[in-house]
Amino acid sequence: MIAPDPLRHARITALGEHRPAGVLTNNDLAGRGVDTTDEWIRNRTGIARRHIAAADETVITMAAEASAKALAAAGLDPRDIDLLVLATCTMRNPIPGGAARVASAIGAGGIGAFDLNAACGGFCYALSVAADAVRTGSADRVLVVGSEKLTDWLDWDDRGTCILFGDGAAAAIVEASDEPGIGPVAWGSDGLGADLVSVPVDDWAIRMDGPAVFRWATTQLAPVAHRACKLAGVDVADLDAFVPHQANLRIVDALVRALKLPDRVVVARDIADTGNTSAASVPLALSRLVAAGDVPSGGQALLLAFGAGLTYAGQVIRIP
Repeated sequence: MIAPDPLRHARITALGEHRPAGVLTNNDLAGRGVDTTDEWIRNRTGIARRHIAAADETVITMAAEASAKALAAAGLDPRDIDLLVLATCTMRNPIPGGAARVASAIGAGGIGAFDLNAACGGFCYALSVAADAVRTGSADRVLVVGSEKLTDWLDWDDRGTCILFGDGAAAAIVEASDEPGIGPVAWGSDGLGADLVSVPVDDWAIRMDGPAVFRWATTQLAPVAHRACKLAGVDVADLDAFVPHQANLRIVDALVRALKLPDRVVVARDIADTGNTSAASVPLALSRLVAAGDVPSGGQALLLAFGAGLTYAGQVIRIP
């Protein structure tokens, strides 16, 4: 029998992002005939604007742009990557998946590549898979990408959804490390809530029971956050940053209160300028904090995401 290599640690070494140039403000939505106002949207969601992909931008092209930036930031050649995991729920066609096409687009054709669909929880799920692959020796370097073109799936007459979502992609390089850099994942699911966010088979657009999702998130996620910290051996009060899924600013603020985070903890509120970008949400928010120098390199950040399914996941990471 071939003995496995000793377990090693994993960490995020670099990030890259792609935010489409197109921007849709709340006033733009009102001007398109949506029964809403800038004040109404801001008060209920915290969103002021969102990025909208152009017609020729896809889940694949945005993922490739973000991945190329992450590789450049890490000083890596695409051929240095062993595995690519694409977290997405907005591919227009279910077969084939997008990961292999992203790998080829960045010059890493031939590597292991697969899609992962846990909706808005996808990046945290994919990050855990990547960390496990590195820790067990299945891969030395993994490229994890969250990429979504949600505007392909919106009914622009449905005020409950069209005001929320935007497009974008972000990528993370996961490599081997001498010290723990990605904590154990605290994940789970609640299939009884599967109908709260869905694209019905007889429809083509995202449908959502917003109030029910809000109640679920604000009552069920704090224990998940505490569990992720416990698994990592970290007290919530010792965190340097909190990067939750950017679904609704009121949900983010409710979680901050429930966790009793100290004022010194940096909280990602990327939703104001980006909207809800599903699986791209957490890495986009983390990338913005790192690029702005708002969080310390090597500090500890809690990532926490939830989405359709219902799925949820979180882990503590070392900030790259």
